[in-house]
Amino acid sequence: MKKLILILSLSLVGQFAFAQSKSVDALYQKYKTNDDFFHMDIGGNFMNFAEGFNVKLDEANMEGIVKSLEKVKLFKLPENVGSAETEFKALQKSLEKERYELLMETRDKGNSVLIFTKGNNVISDVVVMVNDKEGEMIVVELLGSFDSKTLADAGKGSK
Repeated sequence: MKKLILILSLSLVGQFAFAQSKSVDALYQKYKTNDDFFHMDIGGNFMNFAEGFNVKLDEANMEGIVKSLEKVKLFKLPENVGSAETEFKALQKSLEKERYELLMETRDKGNSVLIFTKGNNVISDVVVMVNDKEGEMIVVELLGSFDSKTLADAGKGSK
């Protein structure tokens, strides 16, 4: 019985360690073969390398957030595909189905930014969606173990 509990615990830890949005990954997979698709993945040793620059991020408690960051996935949809707004709305609905919560939404003159999070006290995934009036769409996914209070304080301090 103890072995069963141990195996279940380890498998759950593994799931949380590699938690990422299936919707974001599906959108990424849909366009990754397109020549005009821009994407950038940063993680692993690069994050330790970035700490070596000694960038002071005390402003808005950003240092704690950066140290909690494990992986960053950023991509911009190609301009020559259909409506980015359709993809934007579809991704938003998919994230809501995955039980992501809308943390912040801003809209101004055709531009919109949505920030979704997954988790309660400890947030494991942050998805930022940017759609501008020209129809460009950028998605940024931040994976890590973020304290929700620290994220809220950073949001208040960055205004």
